[in-house]
Amino acid sequence: MNEDEIGNESKFAHLTKVHPCFSEKMHDKVGRAHVPIAPRCNIQCNFCTREINKCENRPGVSARVMNVQDAVDHVEEIIKEMPIKVVGVAGPGDALANPETFEFFKIIDKKFPDLIKCLSTNGLLLPDKIDDIVEANINSVTVTINAVDPEIGQHIYSNVFYNGKLYEGKEAFEVLSKNQLEGIGKLAGKGVVIKVNSVLIPGLNDKHIVDIAREVKKRGANLMNVLPLIPLYKMKDYPRPGCAELSEVRDAVEEIIPVFRACTQCRADAYGVPGKEDKHLDMTPASHY
Repeated sequence: MNEDEIGNESKFAHLTKVHPCFSEKMHDKVGRAHVPIAPRCNIQCNFCTREINKCENRPGVSARVMNVQDAVDHVEEIIKEMPIKVVGVAGPGDALANPETFEFFKIIDKKFPDLIKCLSTNGLLLPDKIDDIVEANINSVTVTINAVDPEIGQHIYSNVFYNGKLYEGKEAFEVLSKNQLEGIGKLAGKGVVIKVNSVLIPGLNDKHIVDIAREVKKRGANLMNVLPLIPLYKMKDYPRPGCAELSEVRDAVEEIIPVFRACTQCRADAYGVPGKEDKHLDMTPASHY
C-alpha cells in the first residue's frame, strides 16, 4: 500500500467513526443534513423519477429546491436545533451537474469547517470535477454505479447528456461507465473517501454486483452500499428485492469490499438522525428563511 492509499484508508477509518452513512454503529446516533440545491440531472435512469413532494421517502424527492443562501441558512438553523456532523448534497438531481453545489460547500467550509462535507453523484462528471471537489474540501463522495458491463448497463439507463451531446442505448452507458470508473480512480488519488451505491435490480444486475465491487475496489473505492430497487418509471413492473436476496448479494460483495447495510434511502431534503429523529423540508416552511 503506497502513501496515498494509506492516507485514504486513514480518512475512511475516521469517517466510519462519525458518518451515519458510512458506519452502522453511528447510523442512529449522528445527525446529518441533506440540502436540495441540485435539481438538474444529466442522465436518465430507468428506475428514477425526480419529484417535488412532501410525502415520498426516497432519493430524488424534495419538498422544494433551495437556493444556496437558503440552504446555508437552513444548515445554520438545524445546528441550533440539533447536533449534526455531516452536511451533504444528494439531489434531487445530480450534485455535480449543478454549480450551486460547489458554491454551497465553499461557504459551509468557511462557516463550519468541522462539518464533514459529502455529495452523491451518478459519476458522469467526476473526471471533470475532481479539482472542484478538492478545492471545496469535500470529504467524501458517493457514486451510484449499477453496472460495469454494457450488455447489462444499456438496460438500466435511457440516455446520457455529456459535453453537449445526447447519447442513448449502449453508447450512453459506455460514456457513463468510463467516466465513473476513471473518476473514482482520480478521486482516490486525491485522498477523497469513496462509497459506491448499487441498486439491486432482480433479474438484471443481481448476479453482476460482485463484478462492480471488484472494479471499484481496484480503483480505490472504500465502501459499497447495495440498495433495493424501488420499482418506478420504466422499471415499475420489476419486483422489489426481498431481504434474503439483498443479504445474499451483500454477503458476496463483503468478501471484496466493506459493505454498509443500514441505508434508509433518504430524501434529498432529509435532516436529523437517519431512521430515528429524521425530518425533511415540509416540516420547515419556506417563509422561514
